[in-house]
Amino acid sequence: MQFRQQALSKLQSPEEIDLPVRFARPQGLLVLIVTVLCLLAAAVWAVTGTVSSTLTAPGILTHGQGSYVLQSPVAGQVTAVLAQEGQRVSAGAPVLKVRTPRGTAVVRTIAAGRLTTMVATIGSVVTTGADVASVERVAHTGDPLTATLYVPAENGASVPVGASVDLTVQSVPNQQYGVLRGRVKAVGRTAQTRQRIGAYLGSSQLGEQFSKAGPPVAVLVQLDRAPRNRSGYAWSTSDGPPYTVDSMTLASGAVHLAAQHPIDWLLP
Repeated sequence: MQFRQQALSKLQSPEEIDLPVRFARPQGLLVLIVTVLCLLAAAVWAVTGTVSSTLTAPGILTHGQGSYVLQSPVAGQVTAVLAQEGQRVSAGAPVLKVRTPRGTAVVRTIAAGRLTTMVATIGSVVTTGADVASVERVAHTGDPLTATLYVPAENGASVPVGASVDLTVQSVPNQQYGVLRGRVKAVGRTAQTRQRIGAYLGSSQLGEQFSKAGPPVAVLVQLDRAPRNRSGYAWSTSDGPPYTVDSMTLASGAVHLAAQHPIDWLLP
């Protein structure tokens, strides 16, 4: 009890009133100023700064007119293959000769295009309606390539028309020649089934591949032209590859989405 009385008397001593009060050390004040400045800078960046994001999706280079599967109208044994993969064929061009009990029949193309896949071989036996080849529709020799990306349906609405796209092409080493440049031309409104993708590309395997995570939305990408380049298209490097790129080549596209202010993430 004696010690407590001494403490109270010391606190109430008039001599203690004139003593200066130290609120903070200089080091602490400096830390406070730096913290406030950092918070102000972060607030300004959140309002005026922008952050861009990308959406990556698998795709394929085509001429944008789709493909069709050529089926044999007869049953028999293939005796001759009259066209090769990669060859451009006209409408009604002969592709196969098939020996049937009634004689030799010729399987012909339905529409002009580029023969992308030849399934039948000499000596193989085909049945009526069997798939023998795939043909990509190409109206003119100089028709430009386009890219079709298959974006998950839940992300389709976030892809704006006109967005820039960087395409990594499977047949082109990107470490050496960079990526192919393009812009979004159109975004599909409905998700596509495996069957629809396979029918458009002329390949059920591609239909399976592009829809394995669920029915996607097709995004059409128009490639940037560069007539002086050997490929005819613009690349992230100055010249790109010293050869042309074929259609039906697989690619992966990085779509640059619209930039957003960081504060938009915090607002409802």
